[in-house]
Amino acid sequence: MRVLTVVGNRPQFIKSAPVSAALREAGIEEVVLHTGQHYDRELSDVFFEELGLAAPRYRLGLETSDPGAMRPAIGEAVTAEKPDWMLVFGDTNSTLAGAEAAGETPLAHIEAGLRSFDLSMPEERNRIAVDRISQLLFCPDERSARQLESEGVPGERLVVGDVMADVHRLFAPIAAERSQALAQLALEPGGYILVTVHREANVRPERLARIVEGLNRLEERIVFPAHPRTRAALEGLGTVGFDLIPPASYLDFAALAAHARVILTDSGGVQKEAYWDGVPCVTMRPSTEWVDTVEVGANVLVDDDPDEIVRAVAAARFPDGPPELYGDGKASGRIAAALYASSP
Repeated sequence: MRVLTVVGNRPQFIKSAPVSAALREAGIEEVVLHTGQHYDRELSDVFFEELGLAAPRYRLGLETSDPGAMRPAIGEAVTAEKPDWMLVFGDTNSTLAGAEAAGETPLAHIEAGLRSFDLSMPEERNRIAVDRISQLLFCPDERSARQLESEGVPGERLVVGDVMADVHRLFAPIAAERSQALAQLALEPGGYILVTVHREANVRPERLARIVEGLNRLEERIVFPAHPRTRAALEGLGTVGFDLIPPASYLDFAALAAHARVILTDSGGVQKEAYWDGVPCVTMRPSTEWVDTVEVGANVLVDDDPDEIVRAVAAARFPDGPPELYGDGKASGRIAAALYASSP
């Protein structure tokens, strides 16, 4: 049995690590295709090296986020490999391109059924489009499965948990042991705010300027690993009152996240990592697909409002007795078993 896995950006490389291991353990051959959506070494190769991922058989090297540019080359790989399944992760343009290039190959979608109900976000449109054409829908929780049922999505729904919980279970202890990030940056646990901003909407000048206004008013130390696109946009503003650091490897970022007093982010994955680490999260978006973290009081949405950013950071506290969210850290094994059982 052969699976063609399409990845293209930092979160997908990370999510693929436990899934690839589970596929190998199940005796399933995996062929990995890297679209090149993220192509800087610090957003790409470092994760393959650090997480022990096999080198992709296909590196498209397109250096674009345009799904139309990705589809033909992905389609050529499908024709050459004749996989039993096409596997895609999440909600990026690489996800959409892989799904649309699958053709007659059965499609499996990891993180199916998530909804922010904000159609202004390209990620939301991608989720909906990919779910509608997937034969296997791997849902992180029952809420996601119910959402797919309510939409009348025809594929088979399986609640397996979140593969990022697998990543956290496997790699958080390694990060704690190996990472020297806090020492290198002269940080004390609980003595800094960790910030990430990367989404397309948030690096547009007007929104980014409002976010930066809020960050500039914070009196605590800010640690901000900046995506290259974000760094360029920040440099264009000329009003940044805090230091930027290069993008962090997964293990270093995991260590920084685990010891932050509060995390400010626009990343979906980081919202969950904050929850599993017991760190309060402030999300600089008007909506989130991870609504459970908001409902239990571990996460607050502030959009790009500078006043709300300042207030939320000052008030940030992690709730007592939080429930387990998004599975038990064993989703990847369930995914591999389901693919094996469902093979033609």
